[in-house]
Amino acid sequence: MEPLATDAEIDQYDYAYPPEAVAQEPAAQRDGARLLTVRPLPGGGTDLIDGFVHQLPRWLRPGDLLVLNEARVRPARLTAHRTSGGRVSVLVLEADGRSATVLLGSRATLAEGEQLILPGARWRIGRRLDDGRFEVQSETEDIGALVERIGRMPLPPYIRRDPAADRRDAIDRERYQTSFAVGSVGTAVAAPTAGLHFTSGLLAAVEALGVRIARLRLDVGWGTFRPVRCQRLQDHVMHVEHYEIGDGLAALHAGTRAAGGRVVAVGTTVVRALESAFDADRGGLVAGPGATQLFIRPGHRFRAVDALLTNFHQPRSTLLVLVSAFAGPSVVQAAYEHAIARGYRLFSYGDATLFEGPDASGSGR
Repeated sequence: MEPLATDAEIDQYDYAYPPEAVAQEPAAQRDGARLLTVRPLPGGGTDLIDGFVHQLPRWLRPGDLLVLNEARVRPARLTAHRTSGGRVSVLVLEADGRSATVLLGSRATLAEGEQLILPGARWRIGRRLDDGRFEVQSETEDIGALVERIGRMPLPPYIRRDPAADRRDAIDRERYQTSFAVGSVGTAVAAPTAGLHFTSGLLAAVEALGVRIARLRLDVGWGTFRPVRCQRLQDHVMHVEHYEIGDGLAALHAGTRAAGGRVVAVGTTVVRALESAFDADRGGLVAGPGATQLFIRPGHRFRAVDALLTNFHQPRSTLLVLVSAFAGPSVVQAAYEHAIARGYRLFSYGDATLFEGPDASGSGR
């Protein structure tokens, strides 16, 4: 990977794309999305190979470890109304019984103590927090139960939907959720989007190749969509995300590395969790729960990940910075220019990229 300066600025992570390139719906089949494989060449340079996600086993090898994020997305987007009738958009960030921390959006200023009306429920706005967040209390039912009953999936703002109801809500309920998410109640407010491409058949094909599969959980937070407002990357403060690394994953990670296999992260959320849980002194992952504010940017030394499968990311985002830190800014720029020129679909419902590490020169089959 090319050396990266530690004084990078967000302007270096900007690029232009046609608005029609932003995917508004998922591919017809999860693993039918396109896959751009980005491979370093032995003598220098980069090979860009067009394909499809269902061809992923072609780029993996026996002994690799594929790591997935099994977090379940909460249908956290709601529509409330003020007693005056004005509409209020709601994103439930955290819920505990009849109390919750939420993002509220309204054309008019919202006041502490004001009542909000939802289908079959009434809320009272409590304390105003920072970044548009509020505390609310329900005067009727448990907020978590209400969210699961009537909530819509928390799609990012670049996926356009009717704010009240949309014919694609049922599709979003299924497809803005990985096929392997665990639990009956969602804990994340954004999907680990690289994982959206996987089917049970693709996972079976990967395992048949001799690749082991492990899972972790990182609860993707609202801050994943928060723009970088600082010019210098080092001035940006990351949001907190909670993760959990199991003993089994820690053992598999150590065994894979000891045997010379690669650790392939499915998504930037997996990268954040693995890199946060890696203890350099112990030379491995620390199992158990954790919380991270790690901002992976130029100068980061990757210790836990050897290859990265990820979607295309928005310009000027922390996710694009992470991918650029992993593969190198010029490599990512070349990959994105190639993809846009060839009509790849961008962002959460879009196509994917596989960035291989510098040791991958002889691994294709």
